[in-house]
Amino acid sequence: MFKYLVTIHPLGLMYGSAGAFLSPENLVGRSGAKFPPEAATLSGLIFSANKVNQQFTQHDLSANLFVAGPFWAKVQDKQNFYIPIPWSKIIANKGVDEWQFNNGQWQLENQSEKLEPDYRWQTINSWGLAPKVLKSNKSVAANPWEYLPFLHPQINHPTLKYSQRCVQKSDGLFLENSVQIPEDVCLVYLSTYPLESGWYRFGGENHIVEIECEEIKNKKLLDLLNQPIQRTFALITPGIWGSNRLSYRYPHHENFPQTLEMLTDKAIPYRFRAKGNLGRGRYAVPPGSVYVLEASVNKSWWEWDTAWFPKEGYSLKQVGCGLCLPIEIKGVA
Repeated sequence: MFKYLVTIHPLGLMYGSAGAFLSPENLVGRSGAKFPPEAATLSGLIFSANKVNQQFTQHDLSANLFVAGPFWAKVQDKQNFYIPIPWSKIIANKGVDEWQFNNGQWQLENQSEKLEPDYRWQTINSWGLAPKVLKSNKSVAANPWEYLPFLHPQINHPTLKYSQRCVQKSDGLFLENSVQIPEDVCLVYLSTYPLESGWYRFGGENHIVEIECEEIKNKKLLDLLNQPIQRTFALITPGIWGSNRLSYRYPHHENFPQTLEMLTDKAIPYRFRAKGNLGRGRYAVPPGSVYVLEASVNKSWWEWDTAWFPKEGYSLKQVGCGLCLPIEIKGVA
């Protein structure tokens, strides 16, 4: 099971990928913006750092390193970090609502007014609480970071004309889709192996971050991670299912119970590098997605069969694919 809490505090700005749709005609677009960095980024950093300090064998890491995220936390309370709110709970500034299962179909409790969620995150210690309670005790939050796209000169070759204090007419500017995180906020990831605290280059553009690593001491978190999944659960990390060529919404395996219903949003792009090679692009089920199964799994995510997860050099379970927690859905026995 996960043993360590790895927290990342940017020393300045971080990078927010703009995906493959950035072009000179769409310089300020964020159609493919992706932040925070996926757990695979931390996994790669742990492998790279271990090559230097040789604390563990690379074989042990390859077989036993599991990471999960991304999450975030207030610096003063890292153990009670924020995770995605299940899509079954709608928490807006002007009210709350909840999806329930009625005669095999989804139905809102409050059918008089349709709400759009204003909050996407809740603390891990508040998992399982009703929407009204979550809002009243201020256990929910919106994204704490802010996107700051800006143009600056290219750094790989001189572009500035010192006599005119301007850039060259063509290829003189470089767009960085940066992200600013408040000083009292840090990114959080879970890991089975520790990472020595210090300053590292992390994520796109190799921005400098301060990393701290501590043991997981939150009993509520450990209990949730060890709790068996029954018929209903919600993802707290992206779920990548299918083969190298196909992406599915749920595991297509004979031993995985049939998925009856889902509450989810549009798929998100997912891609990472393994051993210096760029993996095939996939689509992931976004965090917060809710599943209703035909039968109970009766195993915690940690005990799920690795055959249920895709492989790309190694099982994507090792980068926290589809990490989920049990939830209660009204109308589902």
